[in-house]
Amino acid sequence: MTDFTEYASAFRARIDTALNQVIPDTPASQLAEAMRYSLAGGGKRIRPLLLFASYRAIAGTTEHPALETAACAVESIHAYSLIHDDLPAMDDDALRRGRPTCHLAFDEALAILAGDALQSLAFELLADSPALADGTRIQLIRHLSRAAGMHGMVVGQAIDLAAVDTELDITQLEHMHRCKTGALIDASVAMGALIGSADSQQLKALARYSRSLGLAFQVHDDILDVTADTATLGKQQGADIARNKPTYVSLLGLTAARARAQELYQEALAALTELAGDTEPLQRIAQYVVERRH
Repeated sequence: MTDFTEYASAFRARIDTALNQVIPDTPASQLAEAMRYSLAGGGKRIRPLLLFASYRAIAGTTEHPALETAACAVESIHAYSLIHDDLPAMDDDALRRGRPTCHLAFDEALAILAGDALQSLAFELLADSPALADGTRIQLIRHLSRAAGMHGMVVGQAIDLAAVDTELDITQLEHMHRCKTGALIDASVAMGALIGSADSQQLKALARYSRSLGLAFQVHDDILDVTADTATLGKQQGADIARNKPTYVSLLGLTAARARAQELYQEALAALTELAGDTEPLQRIAQYVVERRH
């Protein structure tokens, strides 16, 4: 974990600096404060890190004027999803990243509006970026909008809500999480590669990587929900069990869930062997995903 921490810290600083600049300080408003509270209030920044690492695997560098913009767009979608996921009508969570959730720090109506504004901000950032060629811009908007909407994250959230107090088999559970968690991870990896002008073969290999990584991320989340404590997680431990949600641990058991996470991790690494570029950052991120403590 030390190697990943050292690698990620510099990029997180770049990402956080960019995130602090996308919501203007003036005119001052509670809406802007609520947006900034959720967007720039910490987090692992896995999705932006994946975008940078994917670009590096294709281009051999992490210097491109559109990278920060695309990273902010991805993180804006992620922050919006967390705000809405925490709402009383959804998961009704009180804690996120060790702080009160947005609807408790402000109020429910403002939290909904902050999420709405962050969602539209993501596409405004991509549309306005002078560093993107028009064709690339359209590709990025297509990938991000599809990942965020009825074919990705939102349908995953709908399945998740409908699954409370029901039984899913492992195929249904994996479909839910490929949408809810995996789709935005897929988009992050694809967007970095597209900025780097990846060819179809490179995009296919990276898609296999991100598909396995997205599921590994969720399997490990389910493991942490029963093995970690609230202070470490930064959110309520045992929340899925309390809501009677199906998880990898409830379906497979803890030992088999850990084995599944390792299997998915190895699949992700295998996909990277098809790329000739520098994939070490992608490898480090995958290792972090299955070894993290929060």
